[in-house]
Amino acid sequence: MTDRTLNRDAFDSRDFSAIFDHVSIGVNDIERAMPFYRAALGALGLEVVMDKGFAVAFGNGSGRQWLWVSEPIDKDGVVAPNNGAHFALIADDRATVRAFYGAAMANGGTDAGAPGLRPEYIPTYYGAFVLDPDGNKIEAVCRKAEDEAET
Repeated sequence: MTDRTLNRDAFDSRDFSAIFDHVSIGVNDIERAMPFYRAALGALGLEVVMDKGFAVAFGNGSGRQWLWVSEPIDKDGVVAPNNGAHFALIADDRATVRAFYGAAMANGGTDAGAPGLRPEYIPTYYGAFVLDPDGNKIEAVCRKAEDEAET
C-alpha cells in the first residue's frame, strides 16, 4: 500500500468508533467561555453533565463525560491555543453543522471557516470551523452525503 492509498483510506473511512475516553479544552475564564460552549455544543446535542466550577463536562445525556472545558490546573498558568490543534466534533447532518456555526458565532465565536463542503478531504466532508473566546479552534463535521444525512 502506498502512502497516497493509506491517506485516501483514512479519509474515506466510515468507522466512527471512538478512541478517546474524553478530551479537555483549556480556557482562561470558565464563566466567559460557558455561553459559547453551551450554545455551540448544545447545537450538537451535547449538554452539561458535570460542573466543578473551574471545569465543566459535556456529554450526550447518558451521563458520560466526553468533553471537558477547564480553566488551567496551575492557577498561575495561562491558556494559549495551539495554532496546529483543533477539536472536531461529529454532527448528525449538515443542518446541525450550520446550527453549530450559528450558535457559536452568536455567542462570542470567531469565524475560522464557514459551513461548507471540504472536498479536498473527501467529497462529502461538510464542516464549519470557529474559534472560541480564547482562540481554540472548534469544528463541527458531517461526513455523510447530503441525502444520506437527511434520511
